[in-house]
Amino acid sequence: MIKHFINLEWKSFFRSAAFQTNLVLKIFMALGALYFIGIFTLAGVGAYFGLEKAGLEPLETINRFMIYYVVLDLVIKYMLQKMPVVNIKPLLLLPFKKAKIVDFALGKTMLSFFNIVHAFFFIPFSVVLIGQGYDPVHVITWHLGMLAMIYINNFINVFLNDAMPLVIGLASVIIGIGALQYYGIFDVTPYTGAYFQGLFEQLWMFAIPVVLALVLYKVAHAYFLKRLYLDQGLSAKAKEATTENLDWLDRFGKTALFLKNDIKLIKRNKRSKTTVIMSVVFLFYGLLFFTGGIESYDNPFMKIFAGIFVTGGFLFSFGQFVPSWDSSYYPLMMTQNISYEEYLKSKWMLVVIAAGISTILGLGYLYFGWEAYAAVFVGGIYNMGVNGHVVLWGGAYIKTPIDLTSNKKAFGDSSSFNVKTLLITMPKLLLPIALYAIGHFTLGPVFGYALVALAGVAGFAFRDFMFKKIIGIYKAEKYKTIAAYKQKN
Repeated sequence: MIKHFINLEWKSFFRSAAFQTNLVLKIFMALGALYFIGIFTLAGVGAYFGLEKAGLEPLETINRFMIYYVVLDLVIKYMLQKMPVVNIKPLLLLPFKKAKIVDFALGKTMLSFFNIVHAFFFIPFSVVLIGQGYDPVHVITWHLGMLAMIYINNFINVFLNDAMPLVIGLASVIIGIGALQYYGIFDVTPYTGAYFQGLFEQLWMFAIPVVLALVLYKVAHAYFLKRLYLDQGLSAKAKEATTENLDWLDRFGKTALFLKNDIKLIKRNKRSKTTVIMSVVFLFYGLLFFTGGIESYDNPFMKIFAGIFVTGGFLFSFGQFVPSWDSSYYPLMMTQNISYEEYLKSKWMLVVIAAGISTILGLGYLYFGWEAYAAVFVGGIYNMGVNGHVVLWGGAYIKTPIDLTSNKKAFGDSSSFNVKTLLITMPKLLLPIALYAIGHFTLGPVFGYALVALAGVAGFAFRDFMFKKIIGIYKAEKYKTIAAYKQKN
């Protein structure tokens, strides 16, 4: 039975309309995977000797800070690991046992690179421990316990993807404990370190995470099996309909219709709400650059980079997926008498207004000096004047349908990758840095900031010209886009 599922996945990959794009991306992903495998392997081999050279007991030190490793693993999995997508509805019409479908879906999560890569740290580290005279049986039980912790994270992540309140609650606990430790109020590592050290010292303790991982698998299996019905888990959830007039937008004329639809879309759907959350998170991105905490970021060029991101959170997370937000009904829209200009102008107004609000909210960076906010301010002007058009331009080539009911892939999707979108990314990020560099090395930093701001103002001045070009591209890509949105794989 599993062989049939694998065969279907294989055919899905090769028959996909985005096969060539996926193939190129898979090659890059494979190279990236090899890189991280090498990093984890070197860390596994070198961690013992590095800690020993520093005068620390290697295993005790690793165990003391292992809680950070485990928490970071969970965060990375939640942010980046895609849940396996099995085309459930067609399979339910075929003679496949529902339990097998769930087993295959959960099995795919267990074989994820995000789980397997940890073995390249723990196996070399365990071998080194045995080679340095540690008891082999105790090392093996510790090793099994640690791998079980990784799979506990895997199944927790499965539940987190379907329970936003649980995500908020868990994130609050993690942030709270982290804040208490940062300010020296409470240090959690002595307690968690004792647990991880116990996995080595007490042979029976490894059974705790192993049993917990098995229990979570069973719970996840039962949870999804119970909902594996067309009329329950896979059906759209019905909610009481509410209407909003948003009459105050009528002042924008014909564009108001699209603005109203976009605002309703953002308020009513999980994926679009995530973009708003991400835009708030991006506001704090500048702390990595302006506080001087990371030496490699402490230079004026990286501050311009930060300014672009601080003010461009919504622009990048929402704007670059125009018109994919409307993918579910885009073919229908194209049969109507809809003006591309008004349609695109509404999207442009949204991202520009959001960038303006982010620029105002970024006033807090004045605390780090006028140059910090200058980078944010000119970054906001550049985003509104230039990147507002660039993201719409790039969106014409991103033909990835968006599932509005899911908040996964909020940072993008593999099928969004192509050479055109890669090239269009350059004026978003590299051009403002280049403009600042020209000014910085000629007349000083103030002139550099002025050049970036002038580029943004020029973008506003040539708005009509840019819109004509972008509309032409959208019309040229119209039928390719419609065909891509009908592609289910």
